[in-house]
Amino acid sequence: MRVSEIEWSTAEKKVAQAAFEKAYKREIDALIEDVRAKASAIAGLDDVWRLHDFLSAKRHEIDGKYDYRYSVLIFVFAGLVKEGWLQLDELEGLDHGKLTKIAALARM
Repeated sequence: MRVSEIEWSTAEKKVAQAAFEKAYKREIDALIEDVRAKASAIAGLDDVWRLHDFLSAKRHEIDGKYDYRYSVLIFVFAGLVKEGWLQLDELEGLDHGKLTKIAALARM
């Protein structure tokens, strides 16, 4: 069975949604902290445009990363684990096969 064809139980969907939201909140909170630091260091117009460019890139990155379609969720979780926004133990409750796939992909 292909990863995109994996079934998700109701209980797994709840675990997945909670983990997804937790990782998103962590990354957004870190981004806000980073933006506050960058904004407080603005000394001129060039700094404003650098902050704008940074925010545009981050928006594109985050919008692309946080995709809650079940067909790609294994890959999303693997990426979030690899980047440190999510821990494998926060996905407890998912099927063992899903956890194994996520862990293997996160190590790549």
